Formats: sequence, structure tokens, C-alpha cells
Amino acid sequence: MATFTSSLPDKTLAQLSSLAQKLDMPKNKLINQALIKYFFELERQQYIDSFKQVANDDEMLEMADLGLDDYLNQLNDLDANP
Repeated sequence: MATFTSSLPDKTLAQLSSLAQKLDMPKNKLINQALIKYFFELERQQYIDSFKQVANDDEMLEMADLGLDDYLNQLNDLDANP
């Protein structure tokens, strides 16, 4: 595990200290959990943005539609030949 040193605004540090004490959790663990959730939300937002982009791209929609047709054909083949 690496050590990281940073400075925070006084108000943020006071909130961190208060919450860590209330949760009976070390500040570094609280910061780590918060960052993990934040990174997850950033990644989630990137997925949402990419899907919104694709939704406005006729070529990508056509490719997705063709892919779904192929998938449906494969399912139908499996149903026909159990």
C-alpha cells in the first residue's frame, strides 16, 4: 500500500474527521471508500454518455440492429435443433 499526502480545505477536513469519528472508521478508509464510489460513478457516467452518443449515430444503430438480428437467428437455430 502506498502513502499519499494531500491538503484539504479546513471545512472538508472537519467534515471528514467528524464523519470518521461518527462511523468509528479511520479517515483514510473513509476517503478510500468515497473515492471508489466516485470512480464507479465516473465510469457509469461514461457508459451513459457513450450510449447517448450511439443513440444519435444512425450507422451504429444499424450495426446494433444487424447484430441483434444475428443473435435472434442463432436463438432460433438453437430452438429448432435442440
